[in-house]
Amino acid sequence: MKSALLFLVFASGASAPAAGCVAPGGRPGPGPRWGRDDTPGWPMMSREERQTHRERMSSFKTYEECRAYMDEHHQQMTARAKERGRDMPGQPRRDACLPLKPKQGAAR
Repeated sequence: MKSALLFLVFASGASAPAAGCVAPGGRPGPGPRWGRDDTPGWPMMSREERQTHRERMSSFKTYEECRAYMDEHHQQMTARAKERGRDMPGQPRRDACLPLKPKQGAAR
């Protein structure tokens, strides 16, 4: 019974971070992030759009290109929310691109 319960927990995806916030490779940690907490409009995106968004977010090499994409994405989701008569959060809870930002004083 215990092993069947564990199987159900893992099969349901309960082992993933609760907020769906992951970095490249599908694990929490350094790198750009995506998910409900980091991506404005996540609930309005289709499964395919989410996959494309994850791929884009994991491809960025610089903070600047990540921020440019996130700003464009936010504009698109704001327009989508307006079309659907929904409220759109102002900005994500955290900067999804921050892990790509060079640390001050770090050698380049």
